[in-house]
Amino acid sequence: MIGFHPHPPSFGHRFLAKGLGATMWFFIFYRAKQDGPKLLGAHPWGHGDHGTTHEAAHDTHH
Repeated sequence: MIGFHPHPPSFGHRFLAKGLGATMWFFIFYRAKQDGPKLLGAHPWGHGDHGTTHEAAHDTHH
């Protein structure tokens, strides 16, 4: 028999691999829920009404 013939993984290794993989994805989705808006460009202070107060101040001077 020529070639590489690895042994199949044991039940414990398969169980740990699935558990660690699930933990990794839960953590990724948890962090995406917490930090996703920031990563997509949302700012914690919001946008508010930027132009209305500045324009109103100019209208009172003229």
